[in-house]
Formats: sequence, structure tokens, C-alpha cells
Amino acid sequence: MTNEECRESLKINIVKDLCLEDMEASDILDDSPLFGNEGVGLDSLDAVELVVLVEKRYGVKIASAAEASTIFISISTLADYIIEKKKA
Repeated sequence: MTNEECRESLKINIVKDLCLEDMEASDILDDSPLFGNEGVGLDSLDAVELVVLVEKRYGVKIASAAEASTIFISISTLADYIIEKKKA
């Protein structure tokens, strides 16, 4: 999977698995913040679901909340992490 394919797949799966009814995958920019009032607007409950999504769909484990805070910045940072872990 290329980085671009991973980013597109993440967008689709985030909208679907997190039930973001008012958003489509195309609405999510690669570098928009995933959490907070700007960007995607995910919250702490979504963070738990996002960990499960990454583990289930991509086979990549998120070890800790501290690690997640640096990975879940944007689609780009999350895709980079997944691609890096898949190579290892």
C-alpha cells in the first residue's frame, strides 16, 4: 500500500467506522487536524474508536496514549505511522 492509498483508505474508514454522518471522505484534508474544533473535529471517544480502527483494519497497534497523541495529528501523520509500521 502506498502512502497515498493509505491516506485515502483512512479517510473512507474514519468516516464510515466513526459514523461521521455530516462528512464525506473527500471533505478531509491530509493535513487538517483530526481533533479539536478545526479540521475533522474528533473527540476523546473517537480517539478510542480510531485506535480500534487502526488495529483492526491495518494491523498496527498503538502502544500508548502518548504515542497516539503524536500519531493522531492528521491523516498524513497517521498514514506515515501505518506505512512505517507495516515495513517493520
